Amino acid sequence: MVTGDPHGDAPSLPTDKAARLLALHAGPGFVLPNAWDAGSARILEQVGFPAVATTSAGISWALGVPDGESVDRDTMLEHVGRIASAVDVPVTADLEAGYGETPEDVGRTVTLALEVGAVGGNLEDARSGGLYGVDEAVDRVLAARAAAPRGTFVLNARTDTYFGGLTGDPFDATVERAAKYLEAGADCIFVPGVVEAETIRRLAEAIGGPFNVVAGLANTIDVPTLFSLGVRRVSLGGSLARATLGLLERAGRELLDTGTLGFLDGAIGYGDLQRHFGK
Repeated sequence: MVTGDPHGDAPSLPTDKAARLLALHAGPGFVLPNAWDAGSARILEQVGFPAVATTSAGISWALGVPDGESVDRDTMLEHVGRIASAVDVPVTADLEAGYGETPEDVGRTVTLALEVGAVGGNLEDARSGGLYGVDEAVDRVLAARAAAPRGTFVLNARTDTYFGGLTGDPFDATVERAAKYLEAGADCIFVPGVVEAETIRRLAEAIGGPFNVVAGLANTIDVPTLFSLGVRRVSLGGSLARATLGLLERAGRELLDTGTLGFLDGAIGYGDLQRHFGK
């Protein structure tokens, strides 16, 4: 796939986009907003973000189902493809746990994500049954890396150690998994569920690679503070989708209860949206 380059007139190849996304991890820190459809992705691109992520939660909710692999792989990747086709910035996809039981399934998922235009992806080490064993999780990261060599796809290995299922303090298990995932080929380590500033700082020091946390759910630490703690990549998960759906719910209640239109305060004008989405 060849798309226009927002930084010039030359076309941008997928490998160029992957390099741009990877380079962001070497800087002082960047915010990666999560889009759930082509329209939200274009708005976020035009705001000025250098890359956009997808959110499996937001896509699931937009389809009227709960998060957590309620949407099958083909449907999810169809929506990822629409998002990637709508913007010129790099797009990294939420691939959940890889959509399959085996490492081979994970590799196939990464291959398909590349084919629809994603140049990066998150891979979780847990499913509904809990955390994968360390060795099994490493095999899944290895399969993802084999399907997309370094330089073609930015692999963000997510560990759900802070979501429960472990006895005692999950810090050591997190650092152990992070080291093994990086050795297996991950470019970044994602630890959702960690919310204490001191723990984030310790993890950033102990993890031997770029560190991603999610803001806006249980973690309400502001972005500059997260960067000061050593975080390189701050994503939002489903938070932007939640904020948007929350506005929709409030607007609906206002219409139903009072019939007033206060919810339109601050709304983007029709003409402005037409210009946002015009070619």
